[in-house]
Amino acid sequence: VTRLAGARGGPAAMEAREPLRDVRGALRAVLARLREGEPSEGREPFELPRFWDALGQTFQVTSQEATKLSLAFSRPPLPSAENCRKLSEDVQNAILAVATVYYWLPKGQGTTLRKMVRDATTEVVEGMIQLTDTILNAPVESLSQEQLISTGGVWEACEQVSNLPRGEYNQAAVVSALAASLGVVKDAVEEMEHALVEGQDPYGDIMEDEELGFRGNRDTYWSEADRQLLSSCMGLMKASKACLKKLLAAVKAHGKADSPEHIAQLDDLADIANEISPSVDELALSMYPPVNPLAVRLNVSICSASLMNFLPFCRTSHVCPPSEEGWVQFLTGAVDHNMNKVKNFTQGQL
Repeated sequence: VTRLAGARGGPAAMEAREPLRDVRGALRAVLARLREGEPSEGREPFELPRFWDALGQTFQVTSQEATKLSLAFSRPPLPSAENCRKLSEDVQNAILAVATVYYWLPKGQGTTLRKMVRDATTEVVEGMIQLTDTILNAPVESLSQEQLISTGGVWEACEQVSNLPRGEYNQAAVVSALAASLGVVKDAVEEMEHALVEGQDPYGDIMEDEELGFRGNRDTYWSEADRQLLSSCMGLMKASKACLKKLLAAVKAHGKADSPEHIAQLDDLADIANEISPSVDELALSMYPPVNPLAVRLNVSICSASLMNFLPFCRTSHVCPPSEEGWVQFLTGAVDHNMNKVKNFTQGQL
């Protein structure tokens, strides 16, 4: 970003920046439409390779236009009002091209894929709006750190197109979504396993407070009864991890996007799986001392409900042929077992 360093010109900069106000308004309108609207099915046959090529090109052009705009306002002589109008038009046209290519993507290709592409597209538009805001609000005589950061933000957003899943239509997007959910659950399980090491203080990484002195409050430690309760909670968290891991493998092996029904099933699997990771996170937070057994039970119930909604749908979907039914049955039993153990531990609290 240092290539943008330099000094600004005189008072004519205020006039030169005026066309940017109009383009900022236009970009905000594009952003609102992206957030609220949906692509149409379109009349021409959809070609996925052509779509990805066009999307990559429009993102690249947008990155270049952001660079040109920022450089124009980073050093003297500043652009004239006429030149600024040309720069603004080029920025607007680049953003309109990005949005147009997104709208090529039909609904029938899957909601998971469309959401990922829409998120990437809106991030680019938001970055360009931020850059125009920064230029309009920056001091006339100096290049602000905010402008450097905003320009880099547009570059980074435009580079994200290379990270979008480009496999077989919606299947690759669902694989990516499942992998993200699995990563969250893995982190939660590992963190809680580390904290539950016998004799370890879960708040051991918190420094002593000079005024409060050493922490002698037993509420910062788990009792033996707490550990027995949390053992079943860990069983449920591990079952959640296993569910997502098994489903991810099943989607990679058997997932298809060759019919509207299969595409819809993949989307539903991604949506239901997406409910598991936040429920595991909430359960993990409730497990830290001081433990409220009823709060733990409530979060266990929510997590179990997510899994019990998830597993039957897996079994009836096309990604679970007879060869995959064993793990669905086993994990259903594991979820039920750990839920019942938590109920027994907390029954006296009701």
